[in-house]
Amino acid sequence: MKVVCLGAAGGMGSRAAQELAKVPGIDRLVLADRARVGQVDTEVDVTDANALRRVLSDADLVLNCTGPFFRFGVPVLEAAIDTATMYVDICDDPEPSLAMFALDQRAKDAGVGALIGMGASPGLSNLLATRAARHLDSVTDCYTVWPLDVPSPGQEGATVDEGRDANGRPSAAVAHLMEQISGAIAVVERGRRQHRAPLEPIALDYPGGGSGTAYTVGHPEPLTLHVSLGITGHAANAMLVRRSTAPYLAAIGRDIDRGRLTHADAAEAVLSPRPARLLRALIASARFKGAGSLPGFFVLLRGEREGQSLTVACQLTSTPAGMAAATAVPAVLAITQLLDQPLPPGVHPPETAIDGDRLLTDLLPHCGGAFASLDELAPVTEAGANATNPGTRTNERDGQEPR
Repeated sequence: MKVVCLGAAGGMGSRAAQELAKVPGIDRLVLADRARVGQVDTEVDVTDANALRRVLSDADLVLNCTGPFFRFGVPVLEAAIDTATMYVDICDDPEPSLAMFALDQRAKDAGVGALIGMGASPGLSNLLATRAARHLDSVTDCYTVWPLDVPSPGQEGATVDEGRDANGRPSAAVAHLMEQISGAIAVVERGRRQHRAPLEPIALDYPGGGSGTAYTVGHPEPLTLHVSLGITGHAANAMLVRRSTAPYLAAIGRDIDRGRLTHADAAEAVLSPRPARLLRALIASARFKGAGSLPGFFVLLRGEREGQSLTVACQLTSTPAGMAAATAVPAVLAITQLLDQPLPPGVHPPETAIDGDRLLTDLLPHCGGAFASLDELAPVTEAGANATNPGTRTNERDGQEPR
């Protein structure tokens, strides 16, 4: 199999390339980026449609790590469809995710399978949600939660500054964050997709102990899980932040919306904050609540089982160290599955295309600490009148494709 890794010079792409090189069954690995630096062996500008299609013309699969995806997601998927190349990405932007799902029929007509958002969040978060949902007969609410600047599972000792790229510019991840803390973000309310202001606080009680506040941010998970799990109530993606970070980001978002900051200037303001901004955020933090004792990376579902209300949560107790590894390793583990069972034609989210328990089990050796089982890495806990020590149910919920 010939695999092309786009964005191989970036933080996520370079780590993905390292992991892809270890995968049996990949006979040829092409590492592509806009300049021949580091391990890159093929130069291609993904905005050059003809050049991109030439690189993909004889490839079996492309892993797209070129962010930000609100610029580069749709064009690369279109090129993959036109060249009949199976497609995987780590897209964490909701708007281009919806635009790529809209290409579903075109992908089916071309016989091309595409997997969207197979990183950490989205990606692992979607698989945790389906793992938790197996303990419910129906799902009312779903919250996917990840840490921004609070202690994160498995990230102790990680010292690499991933806020800037190799040229010192704000990374694609920071550019993405600026998009998703400004304007309006997609959430689900009463079973319907709505657009609301970002950074709204959500108070959460984790089953078995732990409570705190997370803040909403734009991400694809609510959009796909809404359909896949049949959510009838509320769904949102939220991040855990320090108390002073929430008002700081809220002020940045307001300045973007009012035209006082461009997204590039906002990214610099986040990475190199001015003392005056920090002081104002510190003063305002008295009005905000923090992450409290919530786990670092988890999903929380509310619903019913056997006619009784129940809350079910699933957390990752560790992840590969560093943002790049936590994102790239799951993508490559998914590709390993696809070598055994290629994607059916169409555009798919992680929860309907990937065997979640297999991927999480394959993730075990990549995480810090000694985990004897999947239940230690991704424990499921319940709270409610008929709560049990759940383990893992054997019956899978039937997922539906998001449209």
